[in-house]
Amino acid sequence: MKRILLSIFLCLIFSPKMMAQADTTAAYYDKIEQSLKYETGKITLTEGEGIVNVPKGFKFLNGAQTQHVLSDLWGNPKDESVLGSLVPDGKGVTHSNSWLFVISYQGDGFVKDDDANDIDYDDLLKTMQEDMKAENEERKKGGYAEVQLIGWASKPYYDTNLKVLHWAKELKFGKDEVNTLNYDLRVLGRKGMYNISAVSNMGELAEVKASIPGILKSVEFNDGHKYLDFDADTDTVAAWTIGGLVAGKVLAKVGFFAILAKFGKVIVIGLIAAFAAVKKFFFGKKDQVMTRPKEEEELVEETASTEE
Repeated sequence: MKRILLSIFLCLIFSPKMMAQADTTAAYYDKIEQSLKYETGKITLTEGEGIVNVPKGFKFLNGAQTQHVLSDLWGNPKDESVLGSLVPDGKGVTHSNSWLFVISYQGDGFVKDDDANDIDYDDLLKTMQEDMKAENEERKKGGYAEVQLIGWASKPYYDTNLKVLHWAKELKFGKDEVNTLNYDLRVLGRKGMYNISAVSNMGELAEVKASIPGILKSVEFNDGHKYLDFDADTDTVAAWTIGGLVAGKVLAKVGFFAILAKFGKVIVIGLIAAFAAVKKFFFGKKDQVMTRPKEEEELVEETASTEE
């Protein structure tokens, strides 16, 4: 009985405080979202001689803002090659059901597609899973969680007409209960390719898949730089083919740091702030030093000023 009464007492004390904390966190997330400047229509990409025709149901976020979301909010390693992203309408980057397509460019030459119909993707999957074990050692050294390649969420498919390759992997980061979905597209061109990667949880697989037909045609090379403009006499041929793209060999120099995870610090921000509120209630201390990312520090400061 004493435990029940104590629980009721604690609920009565903490409910208003936790509700206030939730409101503060939600307001902080809204502040982040409102600071972002989205674009629509035809966007010229800063690398690769190509454009994005923002498809219906999406909005474009430029490179600097996308890098901020991926690194500072979602906890991924910094990647300055990111040119922008396509974010679904009606979703913000701080919400639990958020996801986006990240766009980058790799100008390492013309990718031959001769092997597209000859690849055994089940065998390739096994090889990729073995490779990931070795690459996880590097992730651990860098302070990042290990990644397990669970399997294909969607088997690789090469559209010979559009010259676009796409496939999806189901990944598990560390001890996360929810698996991550990486849906990858490669738009092939004369001198390189655009990488388009969906970063989401497995729960959004159906939604991501449904958007693929529009995304396939959203990024294209300008005339003179398309796949069929290749000149064997003057242009460089890449060292890999379709199978190498799926296997990630093109990303060997950075290993699986190139895999993007959905959500990192953006969830932790709220938890740290909530902890700070509870700690202050019990101990009444404001002088304990904690090291936090800049965004987390700002939120905790805002929370403290709100409480006072």
